[in-house]
Amino acid sequence: MNKKDIAQIRKQFKKDNHSLKISNIFNVYIMKETSEIYHHQNQPFEMLDPDQQELFLINFKKLLGGNLDEKLFELKFQRNAENGSQLILHQGLLSSEVEDWKERMLQIVGKMLLNRQYEKDIVITFIRGEYFKPSKRRGADAEESANDTVYSHPFILCSINNTQEPKKELLFDYVEKEFKYNFVLDPVINLNAPMGGFLFPCFTDNAADVNHILYSSGKVHEPDYSFIEDVLNGEETMTAKDDKAVFEEIIKHVTSDQLNTSTLSNVYEEIHRMIEENEEEEQPKLDTKDVERVLTMSGLEDVSSEKVESAFKNIIDDQNYEIKASNVVPKYNSKSIKINTKVANISISPQDLRYVKQVELSGKRYLMIEVEEDTVVEGFTMIPEAFAEKVED
Repeated sequence: MNKKDIAQIRKQFKKDNHSLKISNIFNVYIMKETSEIYHHQNQPFEMLDPDQQELFLINFKKLLGGNLDEKLFELKFQRNAENGSQLILHQGLLSSEVEDWKERMLQIVGKMLLNRQYEKDIVITFIRGEYFKPSKRRGADAEESANDTVYSHPFILCSINNTQEPKKELLFDYVEKEFKYNFVLDPVINLNAPMGGFLFPCFTDNAADVNHILYSSGKVHEPDYSFIEDVLNGEETMTAKDDKAVFEEIIKHVTSDQLNTSTLSNVYEEIHRMIEENEEEEQPKLDTKDVERVLTMSGLEDVSSEKVESAFKNIIDDQNYEIKASNVVPKYNSKSIKINTKVANISISPQDLRYVKQVELSGKRYLMIEVEEDTVVEGFTMIPEAFAEKVED
């Protein structure tokens, strides 16, 4: 799934949306002391109170929020996994009987509880639904026709949420004219910050992909690897942060950690160009040949296939590994590149990196920034100084 596919299904979670039909909602309450199921309840989603429906819809929307490879991860299922979740979920998706659907979801819950002790009581929510996507875009003024064809997308979504202790409050009773202590024993389910969950299957354009599942992490860059491998039976994944670190180490290895800002700027621009050219297609990935080409195109000399392949093998021990291009390029049109020195920390945009140079003069290092206009510091316009004369002083 790309960000457009995710945005498309995410925006469906709103009240009175005829393009979305949620048939069942299945809630499972887990006790922290025993990590056992205390209670579970299935009911038609439309039978919920409208306010309850809205709370859950907001929760599902938050679950699918965030960036790919940061909070959301498209996972490929492991092959031949014992008691595989891919088969369980697929059977649940195709099941016409509610009891069979519940049984499949309880199998997933059982896998969650197998080796996990939760610190708080949790509620695991499953929904089975379907959203309908028109095959053609209609203008804002065009009327919906009965002949309009739509793509039907059945799905299962799971949201895991913890509970909070109820608040102890002091109330004032207007009738009795007295202060009263109020304490509610029932725990509060925190639907505002999902701990994790998933969407099955993945969708690409208008086709379902049952070989992949979209996993949602509770925190950015902190996927639960045990959940991914043992519960979802997904293959190992890398966060965008991990991908970027691998890329940087590979570049350092190939260049012997000798890289000037102009060349680095060229590297970022070359990769950014690749991303823009493939914007409507699957996001590009960088293998050893791509990295070699990018470095050569960026002006680096003495770059060879052997050096790049050696770097991949030394850094990640996999010459066939592919780095997602979008994970290694700083965000353009934002001051996303940080330059840290003992004297000052500076933030600039990637396209402006070419105007920054580290120079050496009279045995001292200087950070030089080329500017086209006067520099203003705290409201004061700086007077241009002769650089060489200043050094001699």
